[in-house]
Parts: sequence; C-alpha cells; structure tokens
Amino acid sequence: MENSPLLQPMVALILWTMLIWLWMYVTRIPAMNKAKIDTANLVGGTGGNLDELLPPQVQWKAHNYNHLLTEPTLFYAICVVLILSGQDFGLNVTIAWLYVGLRVLHSLIQVTVNRVMFRFMVFALSSLCIIALTIHAALAVF
Repeated sequence: MENSPLLQPMVALILWTMLIWLWMYVTRIPAMNKAKIDTANLVGGTGGNLDELLPPQVQWKAHNYNHLLTEPTLFYAICVVLILSGQDFGLNVTIAWLYVGLRVLHSLIQVTVNRVMFRFMVFALSSLCIIALTIHAALAVF
C-alpha cells in the first residue's frame, strides 16, 4: 500500500506541535522554579492560572501549544476526508503544505514577538487554506 502524500504535512504539523510542547516545558519549568511555585504540592488549576505568575514570554509557548490543538484538528480531519475520497493529490497537497508553513510561522510569531496583528494575518491565511481544503472535500463527497 502506498502512503498518501497528505500524510506528510499532517505528520509534519504533529511533529511541530510536539516541538512547541518541548519548548513550552523547557522554558516553563525553569520559570516556575524561579517564581518559587511549589509544583510538588500544587493541586488543581490550569496552565492559564500561570499567566499571572510567569512572564508573558514564557506563557506564549503554552498559549501557542494550545492553539496548535484547536484549529489544526480541522486540518487533520479534512485531510483524512480528502485521503478517503481520493482527493489527496495536486493542489490539495500544496494547500496542506501551505497550511503547515503558515502554522509554523504563526507559532514563531507567537512564541517570540507575539505581535497580535501579524499573528492574526497569518492565522487568517491559514484558515483560508482550511476553507479551500473543505470546499475541495465537499465537492468530492457531495
């Protein structure tokens, strides 16, 4: 069985998500130690509770990790639909790679300078990729 070319951008985005996960913990754990947060006795709470305790630059990585677990779920789902409907070639593969590139750029903006307008423009462009893939999938399955 030959692998679908859409699997590559899907796996690439998952790998990127795990890299952001690692970056989040490599920066967050030392920041928590510096802030004297007693993690051994910490009960309950969410990562968002740390927004008031840790520097914003540290939390930006966590915020981006969360972002990589939201809209990209639509990307994974629509890629599976395209694969199952035999539309996993050509323009759809190009759009999928464009989506991954835009999400990586979005991450880099958010975890470094975090300029909201830049982030929003890249997010909007990446959302257009999802819309295009969804339209292609809809044309194939309806």
